[in-house]
Amino acid sequence: MSLFIILFVMVLSYVIGSIPWGVVVVRIFTGKDVRKIGSGRTGGTNVMRAAGFGAGLLTAILDVGKGLASGWIADAIVPGNVWVKVLAAVIAMLASTHSIFYMERDEMGKIHLRGGAGGATGLGAAMALWPISIFIILPVAVIAFGLIGYASVTTISIAAAATVIFTVRAVVVDAPWQYIIFGILALLIVLSALRPNLKRLREGTERVVGLRAYYLKRSNQH
Repeated sequence: MSLFIILFVMVLSYVIGSIPWGVVVVRIFTGKDVRKIGSGRTGGTNVMRAAGFGAGLLTAILDVGKGLASGWIADAIVPGNVWVKVLAAVIAMLASTHSIFYMERDEMGKIHLRGGAGGATGLGAAMALWPISIFIILPVAVIAFGLIGYASVTTISIAAAATVIFTVRAVVVDAPWQYIIFGILALLIVLSALRPNLKRLREGTERVVGLRAYYLKRSNQH
């Protein structure tokens, strides 16, 4: 197997993962720049804040597609190579949080790559490794969003659920243990991207969403 082919797959996965669908969707829906709204992230949660539920859902679906595409393309170009498929999935997810198309300079002039929080792309990447994983990860994420009430915790739950699923499968049905590596790295990527949210969670100032937000709003009205 040619090193050039492997590098090509990795670069392609990064480019696919970097596509800032949130910017495109919000621009089409409202003409605004989502990078200048709310958290500035390009993921579904901030898009929903900027352009409504439909725009947020569409962005999430497109971001899931980035993770799926990376795994499928890797498998098509280098069939049967578990490591290449896992690395492609991880790189696509990393690209979704550090997009080459979303470059910023801080006050010191240092360049930073930004993006979303990586949750939706991580879900798609997990599906590329094991399609049935969506039937476990998605309900976990929905419950976390609705009941726990924090978008950041929902995103973390996706990567955490993937790690647990792939660990159990590696032990019980002798599935590739490399998938566990994907789960761990996905979790680290998400936690890194959500550092500001984790700080707000510790301080008790994180924005509440889902059913919890609904009931808090109702209780404040009475």
